[in-house]
Amino acid sequence: MKKTQSVSIFQRPLWVAVFALTAAIAWGFAYPLIKLGYGEFKISPMMTGSKMLFAGVRFSIAGLIILAMAKLGHKDFHVRSSADWWYVLLFCLVNTTLHYAFFYIGLSHSEGSRAAILNSLSVFSVVIMACMFFKSDRMTTNKIVGCVIGFAGILSLNLGGADSGRFTWLGDGMIILNALCGATASLLTRGLGKRVNVFVGTGYSLAIGGVILVGCGLLFGGTLPCVTALGSLWLLLLIAISTVGFSLYNKLLTCNPVGKVAIYNSLIPVVGAVSSCLCLHETFYLKYVLAGALATAGIYIINKGK
Repeated sequence: MKKTQSVSIFQRPLWVAVFALTAAIAWGFAYPLIKLGYGEFKISPMMTGSKMLFAGVRFSIAGLIILAMAKLGHKDFHVRSSADWWYVLLFCLVNTTLHYAFFYIGLSHSEGSRAAILNSLSVFSVVIMACMFFKSDRMTTNKIVGCVIGFAGILSLNLGGADSGRFTWLGDGMIILNALCGATASLLTRGLGKRVNVFVGTGYSLAIGGVILVGCGLLFGGTLPCVTALGSLWLLLLIAISTVGFSLYNKLLTCNPVGKVAIYNSLIPVVGAVSSCLCLHETFYLKYVLAGALATAGIYIINKGK
């Protein structure tokens, strides 16, 4: 009698949905928390070094926590070869250093709700890129139609007059670069799992990428001008979001087709936009509803029939 092979909890449809949604909701709340942190630490939009330092402290601590958890869980820290270390370092730069340097700079020059919707570009980008690079992710009519509708939603953010927000390079431009880095990192995660334990690799990515961000921030003269108890609380919550979000998400990417997991990130712009408006008292423009609806419709069409 043949033994049935047990399926990992990270491959069971229900738990894939639960874990992916947990990560997406957590990342959505990061938008207002970062801006609240800027306010408490007195980091102004022009203080690029301070923004990189703030991001670096968050991710380096989150990475060290994940590595400590990996050590307690007796995970294998071995990277298979010296050549694989270069891949790990590339992942650190794309997934953490560049990704969040662009994000923290862009968010300080844009409203949180607008940035959250614009960042949904990463969802559609990763669907297209996954079909290009992985045989397990094939392009279908649903994916094409869904991505076109999703991109239309992102473009609709620039409807209306200047008083309702328009494209800026330091704001929207940086968020777009951040989204493309995020999509690229999602693809690189699959290769990361072949070179090192993915939990350990996630810790390396955040810790090393975070340290590089701290170094760049200090190089640009960055400081944390005002450290308060409330500011420290926002920072601790952001560290928790990174620790939980990246651990779950990266593990899911190594066990499932990239598109199947990344698609849950469609919830990030919704949570980010709503939480930003509620926590930061930002103006919620009608075009945000249109953009969010089109992005959500695109996600639904891509997943239709699954």
